[in-house]
Amino acid sequence: MLDKRSCGVLLHPTSLPGAEGIGTLGDDARRFIDLLAGMGMSFWQVLPLTPPACGNSPYSAFSAFAGNPLLIDLEQLVREGDLPIEYCHEVDNGEQVDFDNVTDVKLNVLHQAATTFFAAGRTMRMEEFWRFCDNTEWLHDYALFMALKRRYKGKSWHRWPAEVALLTRGMYEDESVDLGNEIGIQKYLQWQFHRQWQTLREYAATHGVAIIGDLPIFVAYDSADVWCNRDLFLLDDKGSPTVVAGVPPDYFSKNGQLWGNPLYNWSALEQQGYTWWIKRFQHMFDRFDCVRIDHFLGFESAWHVPAGERTAVKGMWVKGPGKLFFDSLHASLGKLSFIAEDLGVITPEVEALRNYCGYPGMKILQFAFDSGPANPYLPHNHVKNCVVYTGTHDNDTTQGWFNALSPANQRMALDYLGTDGRKIVTDMVRVGLMSVSNTVIIPFQDLLNLPTEARMNIPGTATGNWGWRFSWGMVPRYLRASMADMLESYGRRKSVT
Repeated sequence: MLDKRSCGVLLHPTSLPGAEGIGTLGDDARRFIDLLAGMGMSFWQVLPLTPPACGNSPYSAFSAFAGNPLLIDLEQLVREGDLPIEYCHEVDNGEQVDFDNVTDVKLNVLHQAATTFFAAGRTMRMEEFWRFCDNTEWLHDYALFMALKRRYKGKSWHRWPAEVALLTRGMYEDESVDLGNEIGIQKYLQWQFHRQWQTLREYAATHGVAIIGDLPIFVAYDSADVWCNRDLFLLDDKGSPTVVAGVPPDYFSKNGQLWGNPLYNWSALEQQGYTWWIKRFQHMFDRFDCVRIDHFLGFESAWHVPAGERTAVKGMWVKGPGKLFFDSLHASLGKLSFIAEDLGVITPEVEALRNYCGYPGMKILQFAFDSGPANPYLPHNHVKNCVVYTGTHDNDTTQGWFNALSPANQRMALDYLGTDGRKIVTDMVRVGLMSVSNTVIIPFQDLLNLPTEARMNIPGTATGNWGWRFSWGMVPRYLRASMADMLESYGRRKSVT
């Protein structure tokens, strides 16, 4: 899939326009696909679609399998009869996502839709719903987890009563009965997300647009994944982590980064044939055409920090499963289309594992101009089997990045690009398209020439992230034709037959 010259756009669905306070899987998503197809783009890359937990980050989720119910298009529920039309307008609509407001109001509306659906009794839609439930292995665990979180006012599972937190089979069955109504609602939300996403993905496919998903290697501690699979993580007998994930001190951070995610018990996973991971990857490829593996490094080695430490300084590198894991994955699922996020601390061992698997790595153009001609992110050092980005969701927009550079680094970039900087974003996009790399992905903010205010995330900050949205008024009329011409010039335009 990534072996031919092509181009795509990075945009999370929450950033789409619309009247529900947050982007959805509805008409605006289809209009965005129309725009991509008109430009000759091959890919739409999204961030994780899982239900966000801490800080509204899609990289910290209540489940590695579930979909984010906030992305459900309410207008579709109106058309199906689960909502009256006035409920579509209850969420305050703004230029940024107000996650607190959207979560409170939209989840309440979705609960009402579920109640209406179940009150209708046995229908063809109900039969479809039950087939989804019967064929979705992870669904009941997740629905029970979310029902218990609702009962315990959103508290992390380790703060629930011990007999519920450290769940036994008997308690699992009892709680499943007691919380039956709420479990049904949670399953309804996942059913609606699933069917809306599959419809959107089919729409994209008919327009020649493949969708790239994003898989964070680590999962959140407060998740159904950890709660239901405690033996697969390095936890003590009370369910608390013994070590947590992070990265060591470096040039950018004297204390390193303490992420706090629980770490995998790879020996237990190996004994089980990596079943949980194989199911996770299978689920990802049921949802996406290609998958970016976030923090690919963690499969080779992970930075283990003793639980309770306030910084990541006192950690140590511990080997991961390496080739054995990917051999098992490929034996079970065959050849898969991956992008390995190989940024940051990349050792020869990580490069060797990436090359062994044959996965393309990432080249970020914003990282290219802080050293000499040997910088691996400079286009003349690219290889075919890589994916070039102007920036990622963690970077500033290209316009904001350039404005913040030192004069010396600005001059280095301008000299390399052979430009005066008046159209620096277009110049960066163009040099990416000129690269020998098979694949180029451009954040939508850069196609719109937007400044720092359109940035999606600032790593290491807990608030104020993930809320950016665009409006259709930001999209220049000439964008479709101008990008189509650029992609044609550099052999990256996809024609839909």
